[in-house]
Amino acid sequence: MGHHTFDADRADKLEDAEQRYRFVSAEELLWALSLSPDDTVADLGSGTGFFTDDVAPHAGAVYAVDLQAAMHEYYREKGVPENVELVTSDVSDLPFDDGDVDAAFSTMTYHEFASDEAIAEVRRSLAPNGRLVIVDWAATGTGEAGPPVEERYSADEAADALREAGFEIEHAAVRPETFLLIATLE
Repeated sequence: MGHHTFDADRADKLEDAEQRYRFVSAEELLWALSLSPDDTVADLGSGTGFFTDDVAPHAGAVYAVDLQAAMHEYYREKGVPENVELVTSDVSDLPFDDGDVDAAFSTMTYHEFASDEAIAEVRRSLAPNGRLVIVDWAATGTGEAGPPVEERYSADEAADALREAGFEIEHAAVRPETFLLIATLE
């Protein structure tokens, strides 16, 4: 696991659409995932399900994976779509069979779980030609939003870690505060 997890007592902040979409829109996330209607998707670090809710109508099944049961409680109170299953798990120990997931994504949580073990576990869980989308706070950012800069990764660091685990980087974009990586299995 990375440096820290988001404080579940502040979960309401994760529902601020103006702030969340400022860094990645639902449209950009859906474009990056390039889903088919029957795909199984894992939201890694799903929190309150903010982005899970955007993806659910475009997938067959979605696993909302979060380490904190309190985040799942918040999501339950908000209302979980019928095709979403809540999974309380660390990313480095996913309860999926090999190749069980067609696509996975992480929105602003990669820095929380980034490790060789977690990346290997995501790779194991992905189907052949599986797709991983990461949008996270960039180490080159100001630190005015998100975690402290010293807890962040650069797009190059994240891409190198993914390549070492057998992913091919299909697309990389670095913005003022965030980066977007689209990785596929080689």
